[in-house]
Amino acid sequence: MTKEEVSERYCIPISILNEYHEMGLCDAVRMAMDDWHYDDEDLERLSMIMALHDMGFQKEEVESYMKLLIEGDSTEKARMKILDEHRKKALDEIHLRERQLDRMDYLRHEIRENLKKNRSKGGNKCNTQN
Repeated sequence: MTKEEVSERYCIPISILNEYHEMGLCDAVRMAMDDWHYDDEDLERLSMIMALHDMGFQKEEVESYMKLLIEGDSTEKARMKILDEHRKKALDEIHLRERQLDRMDYLRHEIRENLKKNRSKGGNKCNTQN
């Protein structure tokens, strides 16, 4: 498959495909008629790169992780450490967002309570005037 075919069929941006080549991860990729041709191994690697980007990995982190992955099972501890660090960052961010939501909910509650009070005050005035 050519770069354009891979991009279209698997919804992989050309920028990711170019990144893949820049990382030097495309040993299995073959050049034919001035275009790259991808095999199943390349597609699996590209899928992993997309997943890492989706998880918030930066380009340099993706490259480091992918090079470890290609080295094989002997790098499992190093890859686990990278994933653990990203997981911790993600959890920290989730907890921060939860605190922000709690604060927003409190403010929303306060506004609702004030609206109820104002409605009941306004309703009583209308009732007494009628």
